[in-house]
Amino acid sequence: MTRMIPVPPDILIEPIVRAALAEDLGRAGDVTAAACIPRDARMKADMSTRSEGRIAGMACVRIAILMMDPDAKIDMVAVDGEDVPAGAILAHIDANARALLAAERTALNLVQRMSGIATLTRAFVKAVEGTNVNIVDTRKTTPGLRLLEKHAVRCGGGVNHRFGLDDAILIKDNHVQVCGGVGPALERARAEAGWLTPIEIEVDGIAQFAQTRPYEPEVVMLDNFSLEELREAVAMNNYVSKLEASGGVNLKTVRAIAETGVDAISVGALTHSAPALDIGLDAV
Repeated sequence: MTRMIPVPPDILIEPIVRAALAEDLGRAGDVTAAACIPRDARMKADMSTRSEGRIAGMACVRIAILMMDPDAKIDMVAVDGEDVPAGAILAHIDANARALLAAERTALNLVQRMSGIATLTRAFVKAVEGTNVNIVDTRKTTPGLRLLEKHAVRCGGGVNHRFGLDDAILIKDNHVQVCGGVGPALERARAEAGWLTPIEIEVDGIAQFAQTRPYEPEVVMLDNFSLEELREAVAMNNYVSKLEASGGVNLKTVRAIAETGVDAISVGALTHSAPALDIGLDAV
């Protein structure tokens, strides 16, 4: 059964799609379509996969086409969060030919990118099945596309970390250095944190992890810990803080990391290294 993933509202997606279309249309619009295609010509097309994967970003397809042709008819066959084989039809489209050809690349770029992220996330989630570990994204996203990329992570079964600097207090190694240590950093953060603002701190070894214990931060990020160190931190923690493993995680290592007992594993590769899913649009 396909898991129904809530899609961000159009009002948030539309500015992203509009900017992408404007970038492609440039100063004069699609001069190729204008030169070759009669103004009132119609075009029917199918959008389909050329490799198997998990789908995300279908709202971008709909919005891009409707921005160019408000009267276009779009039959969405696939939904975000759905696994599809190669050759699967994602949408049937009937639109003004000039408009559809102008929207094609923007629509494909976005759905290919988001589906690639969802597909890679699915692979990580599958690799840790049965461990109760959350696969978590990062802020290593494409500028301007964070909303869509984090939605794609959810489509793949992952969990979102911070959306931005204002979501939560996350004390990184440079913060600790400037503050003069783990203790002073956590003391200042606790004094300034809002009632509903969680605190997470990154540590780079067991010694630093031990320094966090008196302050009981909501989350501790265990950065580049060995498997032995992760197990030691889990034992020391005794369920006081949520523990997040990070650093150098890949599909070959993620299972062993999950089995140490941490609560979450953050993976920057979900958004900074996911290959695009091969999707095409062809006239029918």
